[in-house]
Amino acid sequence: MLFFSRRFLPLFLTQFLGAFNDNLFKNALVMLVIFRASGGQDAQAFVTLATGLFMLPYFLFSATAGQLADKYARAELSRVIKLVEILLALFASAGFFTGHVMFLMIVLFWLGTQATFFGPIKYALLPQHLKEDELLTGNAWIEGGTFLAILLGTICGGLLILQPQGAALTSALMIACAVGGYIVSRYIPPAPAPEPALCIRWNIFKETIHILHFARRDRTVFVAILGISWFWLLGGAFLSQFPAYAKDILHADETVVTLFLTVFSLGIGIGSMLCSALSKGHIRLSYVTTGMIGISFFTTDFYDASQHAFLLDTNLASAHAFIAHAANLRILTDLFFISVCGGLYIVPLYALIQSKSPAEQRARIIAANNVINSLFMVISALLIVFLLKLKFTIPEIFLTLAIANCVATVYVYSRLK
Repeated sequence: MLFFSRRFLPLFLTQFLGAFNDNLFKNALVMLVIFRASGGQDAQAFVTLATGLFMLPYFLFSATAGQLADKYARAELSRVIKLVEILLALFASAGFFTGHVMFLMIVLFWLGTQATFFGPIKYALLPQHLKEDELLTGNAWIEGGTFLAILLGTICGGLLILQPQGAALTSALMIACAVGGYIVSRYIPPAPAPEPALCIRWNIFKETIHILHFARRDRTVFVAILGISWFWLLGGAFLSQFPAYAKDILHADETVVTLFLTVFSLGIGIGSMLCSALSKGHIRLSYVTTGMIGISFFTTDFYDASQHAFLLDTNLASAHAFIAHAANLRILTDLFFISVCGGLYIVPLYALIQSKSPAEQRARIIAANNVINSLFMVISALLIVFLLKLKFTIPEIFLTLAIANCVATVYVYSRLK
């Protein structure tokens, strides 16, 4: 079985532990600041700042990361990056014990930088180690695993840091995951450098523009990048609005937010594996448009279900009280199928980029994808702020995204068919 093969499992575990650690630290920092260090601050503003600091390296360093991943042997490069993660975990521990928030914010930025340099390696290694008919399955496992790691890291970060020995518990888990990530990275099979003669250009702004032009040379690849970026725009909108939606629309507490995160993450994983099973190793672009149509349909129903939710008269309802009513189960069902459709449509696009990109340029094209993904996530945040200023409710924002997704579906279908 592919999952347990040395060609795949060490890479999967390496990226899983890295994604888990990033979200463990980020949510622990947010919870620490909101509930301990400076609870009077605007929570939403701090969450936005933390997310922005983590995403900023994707704008700044993706071009350099892509060049390095094309110039040097990727398996060895991944081990160097994992060693850096151990060092950052130690810095994070020092920050938690001292409670120095500014220092922790700097560590968050460098964790984002470390993730930026690992991103192109992760996706460029898959075509080197997997057969062509295994690419779709490999990407399905990677996408499902990434969302599961995000979910578990987010939950653990919030739960551990607020415990009496929260700093010690969070630090120990971070260091253990970083060391574990390095150990399993040593089992990633050798992957020769595809273009060892490449001359690294260090002007990050000029080179970022260069790799974006580079990615546009193949229209199919570039449309796939735009499709992936649109997925992250939608996903970012849903994930960022879950807390406010639960509290302000459903009158529910943080356990319902966790329930939403769990359903959303599991749905992405199930959709990814479903795509792999249905495609039988072939990249079938029909699932891209099927998934996008499904997202619009279930998001529209999600809007309607929100208008008929059962609201308790008590204080904020728990997850147990929330799911006790059939009307609310419709919301969870819609959310589940939105994410299943997301997994169904995102996996073929990643496989398409990997299969269509020249081997010696693949990491730089993936780096360009990371830049555009980040840009779309920023656009997502700005769009939500704009709609909120126009007095849109959160369900109305979701409905607007469903309508916009119909337009995006037509665009992607017309250029990938």
